[in-house]
Parts: sequence; structure tokens; C-alpha cells
Amino acid sequence: MAEGDKTGAKSAARTGGRTTVELFLDRYVGNAIHLFLSFLAIVILVAAAIASVEIIVRDIPQLWRQGNEYDVLHQVIQNILLVAIAGELGLLLLFHRANAAIEVIIFVVARKMVNPTISGVELLLGTIALTGLVIVRFYFLRERKEATPAGA
Repeated sequence: MAEGDKTGAKSAARTGGRTTVELFLDRYVGNAIHLFLSFLAIVILVAAAIASVEIIVRDIPQLWRQGNEYDVLHQVIQNILLVAIAGELGLLLLFHRANAAIEVIIFVVARKMVNPTISGVELLLGTIALTGLVIVRFYFLRERKEATPAGA
């Protein structure tokens, strides 16, 4: 036995302490990954803002033109939902919350259901999926409220 073992001293691995490699990875690689994800979220936000302007300038005025307003409305709704997906994806990249992931999936399913060529079975499955996601979000992923003192 080594001298340190006789005196009761334990290594960092045995005591649950962090090794030098873990400290390095946590400090530098973790920060680099967080910065990269933040950069991706900003790029997605900028793209969503540009797409929002495009929807307002190009797509919305087509609703008042002669033609099939119904098809144009479907396209506008799909584009708006795509921008919403981009925004929620940006939140997911920044905050890594389960609620954000569920909301992204909700918007993806909703966008698929707006498609005019969707079949009845796909519509039914989409409705069931949305119902399940909403139930999961509201009943299983509730935000925990901090206890407030009485009289505060």
C-alpha cells in the first residue's frame, strides 16, 4: 500500500471529486459548445426575422389578389409555423429545456397538419400526437414554482 492509503487519503476518483481532465472539459470544451449553440441560435433568429419580413411583404398581399386565396392562406400559415419552429429551435439550443423540445415538436406536427394534401388518417394521427404532446407538456413538464413565504 502506498503511504497515502495508510493515512486514509483517497484519490479524487474514489471520493467523487473531479479529475483534471473533467475540469478541463467542463471549463473549456463546455464553454465552447455553449458559445457554438448560442451562435447557431442567433443565426436561426436572424433567419426567422428575415423570413417574417418576407411573409409580411410577399405572402400576405397575395391574399387580396385574384386567384385561389385558400391555397395562399395555407402557404402563409405554413410559413408562419416554420418561423415559429425556428424560434422555438433557437430557444431549445439556448436553454435545453424539455418544454422547448415539446413545443418544437408541436409546431412541426401542426405545420404538417395544415398541408391541404394530408389524408384523413394522417390528420387523425396528427391530432392524437398533438393531444399527447399537450398532455405531456401541461401535466408532466410543469414549471416548478418556488415556495413563497406566507404573507409575502
